[in-house]
Amino acid sequence: MERKQYLSKVRRLVVKIGTRLILRAEQPVDLDFLDGLGRQVARLRERDIQTVLVVSGAVALGRRALGLSGRVDQVGLRQAAAAVGQPELMHLYLEALAAHGLRAAQILLTADDMADRSRYLRIRNTVEALLAERVVPVINENDSVSVEGVTFGENDRLAAIVAAKTHADALIFLSDEPGLHTADPKQHPDAELIGLVRPGEGLSHFGGEAGGAESRGGMRKKIEAARMATECGIPVVMAEGTVENVLLRLLDGEPLGTLFLPGEPLAGRKLWIATAREPAGRVVVDEGACRALTSPDGASLLPIGVVEVEGRFAAGDIVEVLGPDRRSLARGIANYSSEELRKIKRLHSREVPRLLGRPGAPEVIHRDNMVVSLEPR
Repeated sequence: MERKQYLSKVRRLVVKIGTRLILRAEQPVDLDFLDGLGRQVARLRERDIQTVLVVSGAVALGRRALGLSGRVDQVGLRQAAAAVGQPELMHLYLEALAAHGLRAAQILLTADDMADRSRYLRIRNTVEALLAERVVPVINENDSVSVEGVTFGENDRLAAIVAAKTHADALIFLSDEPGLHTADPKQHPDAELIGLVRPGEGLSHFGGEAGGAESRGGMRKKIEAARMATECGIPVVMAEGTVENVLLRLLDGEPLGTLFLPGEPLAGRKLWIATAREPAGRVVVDEGACRALTSPDGASLLPIGVVEVEGRFAAGDIVEVLGPDRRSLARGIANYSSEELRKIKRLHSREVPRLLGRPGAPEVIHRDNMVVSLEPR
């Protein structure tokens, strides 16, 4: 019942396609998978469902073309491989979609494109125009110009950001795994598939690393991306892409993969905070602040609850809040720079003006400018 409730009325769908679905080790490109994907997107079009594809594989294809073995982590070489592989990757999707009467368009993004509001709005307008013209947007990170520190990290996060900022009705991660299990099935053959994840369920102990030289993500990254999307009110499914007609069957409510139920939708400033690029810095809080932030009524973060400040950031930057166990608790807009915060941490708010020599906000991060993780602490 819950599956149909959240998926049967989808009108805009974002699908993230893992590299290993089209490219495994030294095997040829899986053209059968791509043809099946094109056929399903065409069927979705017949149902008046708009589809946005977020794809991976440019670096892997470029790595092959350049004769490079193993993982490519050196920045310059990775950018070169992406520049070589991206045209081939796009050609594969153009051909697969065109075979079923669909026109596709390429959009290459950097983290700065989505973090800067004016640029993001132009991108969103482009996506809206393409969908209105019945064109399938095919989105990838622009790895040929992205560098460490200003990247999405992996395309799972990119897919969650795209889903949130294009107001998608659902996000589906297709990979070579059936979904989220109770443990890593590669190491624990008896691990069971988790069919449903509700808001607030702790999943920090699940996950794994990337699946090989072709992948950068892994289940842990998918869980983080799924959390981001569900915190923006978007249902997420992780499923095996090789299952026949998997997209059509999922939207019909068939119990495939793992469904993450959404929380209350975020809007405006909080949506931007939740989907912004990596935080400029981090603050660690004590147990009392942790309880206050995650209480049903919620609270702002006060200086007295801050025990440690990491990194360098300015007032107005987005920072991550870590609990005493150093797990991510929240993110929000800081009222103080890292330098100021190091001076006022562990102090009562009334002491801040005297120490800084000027009036200051009573909160380090106001509740209205904070997004708290749904995972229990």
